[in-house]
Amino acid sequence: MLLKLYDKNNNPQDLQRVIDILSDGGIIIYPTDTMYAIGCHGLKERAIERICRIKDIDPRKNNLSIICYDLSSISEYAKVDNKVFKLMKQCLPGAFTFILNGTTHLPKIFRNRKEVGIRMPDNPIIREITRLLDAPIMTTTLPYDENEDIEYVTDPELIDEKFGDMVDLVIDGGIGGIEPSTVIKCTDDTFEIVRQGKGILNSGIF
Repeated sequence: MLLKLYDKNNNPQDLQRVIDILSDGGIIIYPTDTMYAIGCHGLKERAIERICRIKDIDPRKNNLSIICYDLSSISEYAKVDNKVFKLMKQCLPGAFTFILNGTTHLPKIFRNRKEVGIRMPDNPIIREITRLLDAPIMTTTLPYDENEDIEYVTDPELIDEKFGDMVDLVIDGGIGGIEPSTVIKCTDDTFEIVRQGKGILNSGIF
């Protein structure tokens, strides 16, 4: 099922439809400020397990990530000291994933790794959905085979054609990007760029 959403002035009924799907444990595909992603309600373990099967993710070996609406909600799900908070405040919303130590408010599946990736994309569609849901959204990029056409992870109609049967809803937010987020590990006293992606840190920020 494909649903067209816009950066603003969306029909409240369309937005409520998305919230109802997530609240019922459904899975959606949606735009971010980097690539299209697949996600679910971040506190519903069965939905998270379903995504792990689709992506062939082993949560015991791979960090899972969540989208939070704002900085204040991040501290409920991850441990944030003053230094990390200051860095995130400069970077978010933006194309970054921060790896932090998780809290017990996250489902058990996250606690296998004791760490959680935190995203706050600079995309009004997924930010509004996260605000209305009033809960984090577990998020991961779409499965992609480098041998296939890039349009199958950037064009919403082709995304729906390929993945529509695996998920409950595909949101059409326009053509997506191809560059992932920049990943910064902040689980100890030092910051480490694990993956350089779309997000660019200001020089001297560390």
